[in-house]
Amino acid sequence: MPNRTACIYGINGPVVTVKNAPWLQMLETVYVGHERIIGEVIAVHGDATIIQVYEETSGLRIGEPVTSTGKPMSVTLGPGLIGNIFDGIERPLRSIEEMSGAFISRGLRPDAVDMEKEWDVRMTVREGDQVSPCTVIAELEETSLVKHKVMIPPDVSGVIEKAAADGKYNCKDTIAVVRTELGDKVEIRLVQQWPIRTPRPYRTREAISMPLITGQRIVDVLFPLAKGGTAAIPGGFGTGKTMTQHQLAKWSDADIIIYIGCGERGNEMTEVLEDFTGLIDPKSGQPLMNRTLLIANTSNMPVAAREASIYTGVTLAEYYRDMGYHVAIMADSTSRWAEALREISGRLEEMPAEEGFPAYLPSRLSEFYERAGYVKTLNDREGSVSIIGAVSPQGGDFSEPVTQNTKRFIRCFWGLDKELAYARHYPAINWLSSYSEYVDDLTPWYTENVSEDFIPDRAEVIKILQEESSLMDIVKLIGADVLPEDQRLTLEVARVIRVGFLQQNAYNATDTYVPLNKQYKMLKVILYLYEKCRELVIEQSIPLSQIQKSGIFDRVIKMKYDIENDNLEKFDGIFEEIKQLSF
Repeated sequence: MPNRTACIYGINGPVVTVKNAPWLQMLETVYVGHERIIGEVIAVHGDATIIQVYEETSGLRIGEPVTSTGKPMSVTLGPGLIGNIFDGIERPLRSIEEMSGAFISRGLRPDAVDMEKEWDVRMTVREGDQVSPCTVIAELEETSLVKHKVMIPPDVSGVIEKAAADGKYNCKDTIAVVRTELGDKVEIRLVQQWPIRTPRPYRTREAISMPLITGQRIVDVLFPLAKGGTAAIPGGFGTGKTMTQHQLAKWSDADIIIYIGCGERGNEMTEVLEDFTGLIDPKSGQPLMNRTLLIANTSNMPVAAREASIYTGVTLAEYYRDMGYHVAIMADSTSRWAEALREISGRLEEMPAEEGFPAYLPSRLSEFYERAGYVKTLNDREGSVSIIGAVSPQGGDFSEPVTQNTKRFIRCFWGLDKELAYARHYPAINWLSSYSEYVDDLTPWYTENVSEDFIPDRAEVIKILQEESSLMDIVKLIGADVLPEDQRLTLEVARVIRVGFLQQNAYNATDTYVPLNKQYKMLKVILYLYEKCRELVIEQSIPLSQIQKSGIFDRVIKMKYDIENDNLEKFDGIFEEIKQLSF
């Protein structure tokens, strides 16, 4: 029963032990101490109950009360989430700042959304209508980019006994009453609660068929991610994991972005806040924050809340997915989340597995990544949750447990290379170690929406890059001068691909985001140049050095800057220049 009280028996960092409290249940939320700080039951051993506390435990004493709530750790779902920033257990940081200043005080539990704010609500049901789980009963404008759909909770169905008229309502107002088959009456408000560790239900999981367009050439062309897919970005310190996720968050064509800063440095989250606040959404011309939600659990925040932040973020994503939106989650970084698991596991004195991580690390990773997907919702809409998780292996060692276990549950791997990063080649995604298993699923889409040549051209580019890698082993031993002309041409065209296509400048207005049709045109130019030069070198025996003197390779490299994204007719001039090459 809720509100029953026990006493603290032991304290070990964020882990608190309670004795003789058989009414406490697994995963139940409790209030710990006189300040009523938030905790969650994570283990029960005989007469001992173990609680992880989501706030700082310094100053707690043996004998202080632990009060049960009878409810699992849940988040509030409703209008006002978009554009806000929360900590790992969905406490709004702006509200906390107003209450406690720059440093977070213990025991604060402000509402996740403004319960007093009135929304202009338009009802979509009437009295007597039959409703089922996730039926949309009202709509309102949450931001200029997001129309919020008020839904029946997933565990409620019945008949609308009472429906409010269109008008202004706050989150405390009852806008409908549902009479269930058992005769119970359920009041429906603009907000609802959902436990973070329980995936929200859906009708069916649909086949992957649409890419998540990011405007980043190496991603969209070589290693595409599907809507509803999963990807990992592993890389050592300084390789650009966070910046790559920033680019994907800014420019991907997802309807809603949820950025989870999990255990990252505070200055990085500050940069995210400053960047996103000033960014304009390229699709709508509106501020990007109008479709973005931020969760910040920095490295100096309580470690238990870091573990919860991942589940908080994916639960919020599923809520907007159920409205029919395509949501992209940026989790930065899952390694810091795994370290939180390791610390709590150590406090519980559990038997450690590889590198001290708990033996259940793989199952926890799978629970997270498997909540991605392209689904048909309970209200027959289509929506998706795509998950992009950054991994921070120590020393850039991809053989460590978090990276290896992550690869088991994702289908898109963007491996960052420190040598590329140190050479200022960004994004520093290594095209030889990265892969995407979504290419076959997305081939029909690319064929229909871009060109029938797109996938074959992509394969040709990968082949050239792989040939360059093989030839570079020889070049490092004996130099490039001894290679035959056709192999030297392969090296030169591979350089054009690397510098002119794969390398992208986030600070250049033209190059930071490239539409898919321009990417395809650039691809065709490079392959046409390769074809024409092979004809000159092999059939006409023209030395490669003579072709290089014409400057055509450098002009093709610079086309990413010289040709505006909305002026693709300029490509005709480059095609003609290549066609006219003669010696």
